[in-house]
Amino acid sequence: MLDNNLKNQLAQYFDLLKTEVTIGLSAHNDENSKKVREFVEEVVALSDKLSLVEKDLPLSPSFEIKGSFDHGRIIFAGLPLGHEFASFALAMLQAGGIEPKIDDADKKRIESLGQADFETIVSLSCHNCPDVVQALNIMAILNPNINHTMIEGGMFQDLAESRDVLAVPAIFKDGEFFEGGKQSLSSLLDKLGTKVDKGEFDNKGVFDTLIIGGGPAAATAAIYAARKGIKTGLVASEFGGQVNETLSIENIPGFKYTEGPDFMVQMKDQVTSLGVDLMTGILADGIKSLDGKVEVSLDNGAKLFAKTAIIATGARWRLIGIPGETEFRNKGVAYCTHCDGPLFKGKNVAVIGGGNSGIEAAIDLAGIVKHVTVLEFLPELKADEILQKKLKSLPNVTVITNAQTTGLYGQGRVERLEYTDRVSGEENKLDIAGCFIQVGLIPNTEWLDGSGIDLNKMGAITTSSDGSTSIERIYAAGDATDTKFKQIVIAAGTGATAALGAYNYLMVNE
Repeated sequence: MLDNNLKNQLAQYFDLLKTEVTIGLSAHNDENSKKVREFVEEVVALSDKLSLVEKDLPLSPSFEIKGSFDHGRIIFAGLPLGHEFASFALAMLQAGGIEPKIDDADKKRIESLGQADFETIVSLSCHNCPDVVQALNIMAILNPNINHTMIEGGMFQDLAESRDVLAVPAIFKDGEFFEGGKQSLSSLLDKLGTKVDKGEFDNKGVFDTLIIGGGPAAATAAIYAARKGIKTGLVASEFGGQVNETLSIENIPGFKYTEGPDFMVQMKDQVTSLGVDLMTGILADGIKSLDGKVEVSLDNGAKLFAKTAIIATGARWRLIGIPGETEFRNKGVAYCTHCDGPLFKGKNVAVIGGGNSGIEAAIDLAGIVKHVTVLEFLPELKADEILQKKLKSLPNVTVITNAQTTGLYGQGRVERLEYTDRVSGEENKLDIAGCFIQVGLIPNTEWLDGSGIDLNKMGAITTSSDGSTSIERIYAAGDATDTKFKQIVIAAGTGATAALGAYNYLMVNE
């Protein structure tokens, strides 16, 4: 089951255990149960602090992790391999007395929660799922009122289908659908109605530079500002931004290959090592410059003050505004092929968008699904030639250009896509099980309404060559600005520019 490398890795982890951990196994005699039993027995054999008992759990095959202290129930239904291997290892360590690495504000939010039973349906190829699994496991570790079960959708396919799960992660609370898609610990706590205490921001003082956002532009700005020796803060809902949803990155100089979450972990380590005051789990909802300072209001009622500020709030997937787009989200409408592609194995799907993101999605899906139809609004695809060449080599892909998608329809889930041929005017229908929408990004700037900061017609912040905006002391960087190209290295570069612009302002005016 486990190769020697994984066994050695786990054995090293288990050397860190402070207390004993019991694994309660619920398994029968079917093939899946045999696999889970083999996995658990191999794990238990790696440390004398681990023991195995037979249990009768709601799902089988599954196993419960139980530490020596009072905590909620943590269950893995299926095999926690692939991306979930890390979730399993962390749960074992935390049940064994290793304190979860979260800030005190989030710990207080978790401890305030009441009784809740969570289930998360995942796929082992989903790179967003572990964030959810680990967040809910942490909640269960710190609050005995919280229970969490990870359910591997491949092994429990009938259960996933019975709950109409067509996108992962799919989170259920007390048996009812709660939330889907990428979620951080902070965002889950927000959705559970608990906010970072306003008092956490009472004694922050005045920052020299305050950065709003958590992606590569924000991180680079923080690094450049902190290295200048000025008091630097960064506030964001979570650290990582859109890059956390990017699995494969091969165009950053110095990195032949990396993955988005790993890349942002390295950036976070660098940011924190420089002493930046990193404030997550909170959103800015207003900004203004007055009396020689910038005032940033937060969605919990608190306010932060700085001599300069850098807005780097990034962007999100653009909606195309057709019937069914929002109604069928997580019911056939999806955005992440790595996460949700396996759920459409053997089925027909569509990809809307012929740029790089759309064609990359189509290529990924072609190896999983029965057939992919790409719909592009313009007369030709916009993707790089190398991607188009790869696409043309695939036998189960059809490309339709001059296609205006008009709606998505079905009973409870996506069953049909309708589009109009922009040349002939002919209306057409496609029978599909899923639709992946890849039509670009929209800047996260709605919160700037009434701020006086100039935006272009697309809602992006207009900036000067030094990153300055139309409001004195306020700078901007990254995908929230009017930069033409949306790339990680470009976002990082604009972050450096904005930080240096803000620093020069301080040198001249303060």
